[in-house]
Amino acid sequence: MKYQEITDAILALTHGETDAVALMATVACEIHAAHPLADWTGFYRVVAPELLKIGPYQGGHGCLVIPFSRGVCGACARTGEVQNVPDVDAFPGHIACASSTRSELVLPVRNGAGRLLGVLDIDSDTPAAFTKADEDWLVPLLAAVFREAE
Repeated sequence: MKYQEITDAILALTHGETDAVALMATVACEIHAAHPLADWTGFYRVVAPELLKIGPYQGGHGCLVIPFSRGVCGACARTGEVQNVPDVDAFPGHIACASSTRSELVLPVRNGAGRLLGVLDIDSDTPAAFTKADEDWLVPLLAAVFREAE
């Protein structure tokens, strides 16, 4: 993947935007189109204490509501740590929103003030689809895009 080209495109498309949902929609679209192994790419937004709801996404339907206490997305929101799961069947409490999902990469999304806005969830029907290079690309990209988000 051409990480820098995708980053440049996303930063250009989102420049000056502060609305979190608009940013999420653009980022989900661009990452989904760019990552060759992404089958579902989207955001779950923090809508109440300990609760995520589906936000903008690309791909088939997703789960509508995920508590912080369940699944890979919940673990990411709860701990604030990237979750790179090469085999979702081996993840305790995995929520199967799509039965075809084999691996998952979930990253926390915070604004510049440190407030958790949600998580970015990328699913693949390929086992071990996501690499450390994907993480190293997405962590700073999300920080830059959502720095001024409201």
